[in-house]
Amino acid sequence: MIQQIYPQVIHPFRYELNKDMQIAAAHFIPHEAAGQCANMHGHTYFINITVAGDELDDSGFLINFQQLKKLIHNRFDHTVMNDHKDVFSDTAAEHFPTTEVVARKIAEIVQEHLDTLPNKPTCVQVFVRESPTSYVVYRPKAGKQ
Repeated sequence: MIQQIYPQVIHPFRYELNKDMQIAAAHFIPHEAAGQCANMHGHTYFINITVAGDELDDSGFLINFQQLKKLIHNRFDHTVMNDHKDVFSDTAAEHFPTTEVVARKIAEIVQEHLDTLPNKPTCVQVFVRESPTSYVVYRPKAGKQ
């Protein structure tokens, strides 16, 4: 795993947890403006998920690191992102699997799970690097995804 410093998000919470993971996945962007990215191609995505909160659960976790890996890595690693029709769409631009949308969808998936936890942590940032020179940071607005 690449060791790097991620952009920090300012938040009012006492605890902040960061989980790094790699996902090898293919995708294509079904739009004429995508250029060569309209063709199927792959990336080794480097992902950092930032979860924050004020309360720990009964085991002393904000969230167990393994749960984040199950939610994201186990779902998307070694897949074609476009095949996840429950997440991405070939007909609506705001749902094409661009790096921006991948980051937003990861945040939404994580927050959906966090909302089920009694300690109610929050996903405050998702960082997705798709190449050595290109990355996206997604931060949900307060009260919204």
